[in-house]
Amino acid sequence: MSVRSYLLSCGAAVLFSLAAGNVRAQKVDYSVVSVPEESGTDFTQFSVSNDYVCMPEVKRSARGIGWFSNRILDVSPDGQQLAFLSYRNNTTNIFLKDVGKQGSSIQKTNRTAVLDFSYSPDGKQIVFSEMRGKTNQIFQTTADRGFVCRQITTGNQDYSPIYSSDMSLIYFARQENNGTSIWSYDVKNNFLANYSQGLNPYPVKGEQAFICVRPNAAGNSEIWKINYETGVEECIVSHPDHNFTSPCISPDGQWLLFVGSSKIESGSITYYNTDLFVSRLDGTGFAQLTYHAADDLSPVWSRDGRYIYFVSQRGNKEGKANIWRMTFNY
Repeated sequence: MSVRSYLLSCGAAVLFSLAAGNVRAQKVDYSVVSVPEESGTDFTQFSVSNDYVCMPEVKRSARGIGWFSNRILDVSPDGQQLAFLSYRNNTTNIFLKDVGKQGSSIQKTNRTAVLDFSYSPDGKQIVFSEMRGKTNQIFQTTADRGFVCRQITTGNQDYSPIYSSDMSLIYFARQENNGTSIWSYDVKNNFLANYSQGLNPYPVKGEQAFICVRPNAAGNSEIWKINYETGVEECIVSHPDHNFTSPCISPDGQWLLFVGSSKIESGSITYYNTDLFVSRLDGTGFAQLTYHAADDLSPVWSRDGRYIYFVSQRGNKEGKANIWRMTFNY
C-alpha cells in the first residue's frame, strides 16, 4: 500500500483501534515483551489497560502494509510528562502521564476526535489536529491549563502539526486532490505558506529546513530533508523493500528515528509489520532497532536522548496497545 493510499484511507475512516484488527493477528504472540534480536535492549511499559492508549490503524494485505503515521505520543520538553492519545467514552483526546510516578493519567483536551499532536519547544503549548466531519482542523491549547483552544486552520484536510524550533511557524501537512504537501502557519501574522510535497514534517534545529516523508515513483515512502532557504531537497533514507514514515530527530541533532515496514517469513507464512529504525541525519548508520511481530509505532525521543518511547501491542496477550520505553544503545 502506498503512502498516498493509506493516507487517503485514514483521512476518511476511523483512525484508532484498541487491538491489531487484522485477519492474521492470531499468528502473533503479543504476550512476549521482546525477541532474541532485541537482546541488550531494555523495554519498560509506561501505561496500563485503563489508560486506553490508542493504537494507530494498521492495514495489511498479501502485498504489504500501511499504517497511520502521524504523531500520537510526545514527551514534554522538561521530560516530566508523557502525552498520548486515549479513546474513552466514544471520544479521542490527549491525556498526560507523569514519567516518574507512572500513575493515573490526566485529560488535557475535551474534544471529540483528536488525530495527532505535539508539544511546543518551550513546553507551554500543545498543537493538535481534530477530525470534524469531512475536514481535519488544527488547534492550539495551553499545555498546563484548561481546555480552551485556538483554531489555526479550517475547511481543509490538515494534520501533523509541529512547531518550528524558534516557534515562529507551525508546520503541518495538507491533503488535497493532487496529493499531500507541507505547509506552515506564521504565528505572528497568520500567513500560510506552501513548501513542497510531503507529510510528517519535523523541523531541523538551526536551519530553515524540515524532514518529511515522500512517496517515490514505485509507491514506497522515503525520508527527505527539505531546505526551503537554499531550495535543496535531498533523499536521506530509501529502500526498495521498506516504507519509512514518522521521522523524529534526536535531541543532540545526530540521529533520525523513524518507523519502517518489515517482513517476517517462516516457512509458508509471510507476515508484515512495523518496526523502529534509526540513521544518522545524513542517512548513514542505518539500523533496525526492533524486531517484534507486534507493530511498533509513533516513536519519540526522551529529552536526554537515552530512551525511545513508542506505542506497541507487545507484552499484552490480547494485543492491546500500551506505551513502551526502550534504551537507545548507540
